Amino acid sequence: MAGNRKAVGSKGEGLAAEFLKRKGFRILERNYRTRAGEIDIIARKGDTLVFVEVKTDRSGQFGPPETWVTPAKQRQIAKMATWYINSKRIMGVDLRFDVIGISFKEGGREINHIEDAFWVPG
Repeated sequence: MAGNRKAVGSKGEGLAAEFLKRKGFRILERNYRTRAGEIDIIARKGDTLVFVEVKTDRSGQFGPPETWVTPAKQRQIAKMATWYINSKRIMGVDLRFDVIGISFKEGGREINHIEDAFWVPG
């Protein structure tokens, strides 16, 4: 079951990356990992660096997947973003946190991209 969930998540992340490319984003990283955790996609559009959390749903039982990003997960993503920016010595860009929810439904899929989905103070 867990392997299947991982495969669904990986497929969702691939679809999200292609979706972002079509919207003019440049994908910088996928599955960026450190000891602190992982960010699904790091992308850039113009002067904005975007950290994207992707949630993929195949059952429809738990509400829209884009609503699944908890405050704890938001803080972890922000910590990872800080780590990334510092390690790459990135300066002079705007930052944004987006969430992409992908729902597999009969006959296809639905992609919901929420820009500026959350803000983490500090």
